[in-house]
Amino acid sequence: MVLGMENALISEYRRLCRDTVTRQPLAYLRLRRAIRNVVEQGDIEAGSALPSERDLSRLLEISRVTVRKAIGGLVDEGVLVQRHGAGTFVAERIVKPMSRLTSFTEDLRARGLNPRSEFFERSLGEVTPEESMALNLSPGAQVIRLHRLRYAEDEPLAIERTVVPASILSDPMAVHDSLYEALDHVGCRPRRALQRLRAVLLGAQQARLLHVHVGTAGLNIERRSFIDDGRVVEFTVSCYRGDIYDFVAELAE
Repeated sequence: MVLGMENALISEYRRLCRDTVTRQPLAYLRLRRAIRNVVEQGDIEAGSALPSERDLSRLLEISRVTVRKAIGGLVDEGVLVQRHGAGTFVAERIVKPMSRLTSFTEDLRARGLNPRSEFFERSLGEVTPEESMALNLSPGAQVIRLHRLRYAEDEPLAIERTVVPASILSDPMAVHDSLYEALDHVGCRPRRALQRLRAVLLGAQQARLLHVHVGTAGLNIERRSFIDDGRVVEFTVSCYRGDIYDFVAELAE
């Protein structure tokens, strides 16, 4: 596996050096493109470790500074991830189909990952005007609020703020990892949802929580979920890391 990876990288880097039409004048840009190409072609699988800076420098006959600069750019782009004391790895992406209404917890468990949440808020209070409009509630109605950081294993993936009518779910402490499991327990699992997605650049607080650089691309998602009788049971605003999550929609004529 390691030998095959090294051979693929060497071959692609040397091909780019010989290509007089698209040849990058700077070695770190050629290496950056070579690594990206072999990742996209599947020659290096997601989650695989790259050879060390020392080994890449020796194999490609370039300086370690050049290797470090090439890798740093790919880490910023989300193609690679660096783990302290472990090395550099090809980033693993989570593909979320948009044709089925599933929870964050269900999605990760289906991929063999362990989901968990770090809660910043679990409270009960009076609905705000914005929440009232989103949930079709009258002024003065009670809601529960959940503000949390969602993880896959130890990797933070998303920041979520969720509001649920207290008439549906009255105890915020009933939600542990999966909101949908708690709603299912009271017979109010969502059956359909409306989602709005938009691209954002992560601010300082978001970047700190998600362990990425300020200005990294993210996905802002608003979801309103409904039960069979048409009531809105969930209004969630999420901020996902754009370097890990792919949302895929199937289209038909």
